[in-house]
Amino acid sequence: MNTVQTEKTTNASSVTTKRESVIEINNLKKSFGAQEVLKDVSLKLYNGENLVVLGKSGSGKSVLIKCIVRLMIPDHGTINVLGENLSTLNTDALGLLRQKLGFLFQSGALYDSMTVKENLEFPLRRIKKDLSEKEISEKVIEALENVGLADALNKMPSQLSGGMRKRISLARTIVVDPMIMLYDEPTTGLDPVTSDEISELINEVQKKYKTSSIIITHDIECARATADRIIMLKDGGVYTEGNIDDFENSTDPLIKSFFK
Repeated sequence: MNTVQTEKTTNASSVTTKRESVIEINNLKKSFGAQEVLKDVSLKLYNGENLVVLGKSGSGKSVLIKCIVRLMIPDHGTINVLGENLSTLNTDALGLLRQKLGFLFQSGALYDSMTVKENLEFPLRRIKKDLSEKEISEKVIEALENVGLADALNKMPSQLSGGMRKRISLARTIVVDPMIMLYDEPTTGLDPVTSDEISELINEVQKKYKTSSIIITHDIECARATADRIIMLKDGGVYTEGNIDDFENSTDPLIKSFFK
């Protein structure tokens, strides 16, 4: 495995430290026919941070995150995840790397024919093959407790509200102890109160599991609640980046249109 990329930064006291990047994307391009969706995108995700990728619908956010897990193949550019260049990995190596990534789909993507318990057991049996039945049960209960839904163990997805389905999907993602979390529009379709709860869960997962996360969203309240750093996309390219204060105080008309 290649050495994970590092970058030097300087804090307020001028002490130089190293920030380790766990994802590095360089000059990424992706088109569908004549439509260029991603245009020379470059970004880094640093160890332990929540990086929000913000942008209007159609700005390329979801395509970007799908390229990171190789659900889509970019036309140009490189993606390094935990020091591995995705384009050089064979099927087996890519599968092993994906086991270190948690992907929360916008739809939740629960298996409707399985109970909540079975939904969480499924990835554990595939990825953590050395676990005993007792250990599997313990991890399932722990993950459900961490999202506040231990009492939903034997329910079917059809019995859950939208917010509950999102929580169960998050539990299924964290049950295998991922190093990196990828959230695709985690609050879409949820009421404001439930959206706030999901945003808080994202922060709790970051603290408890020491994850590094990319959060794809156009929800400003989610960005405010979760972001250590924000990158804004516009027309398939990186428009600007900064922390929440940079965006809140910006006089740029496009940014102001988001942060009203």
